[in-house]
Amino acid sequence: MEQAKSALKEYFKGVKAEWYKITWPQKNQIVVQTITTVAVVFFFTTIVYLLDIIFKGLFSFIPGR
Repeated sequence: MEQAKSALKEYFKGVKAEWYKITWPQKNQIVVQTITTVAVVFFFTTIVYLLDIIFKGLFSFIPGR
């Protein structure tokens, strides 16, 4: 039990040491990346929606539907 407690303490010491090595992004970088992500998601969502409309129209020409 003592060995597990010691290992856990060492683990959290390592986590704390690594925490201070993190370089956090600047606010403007986060804003730009968020806007880019939303724009890409919107773009591909629009493409999928348009393809859905196109295929729905094409499938309407198939007899028996």
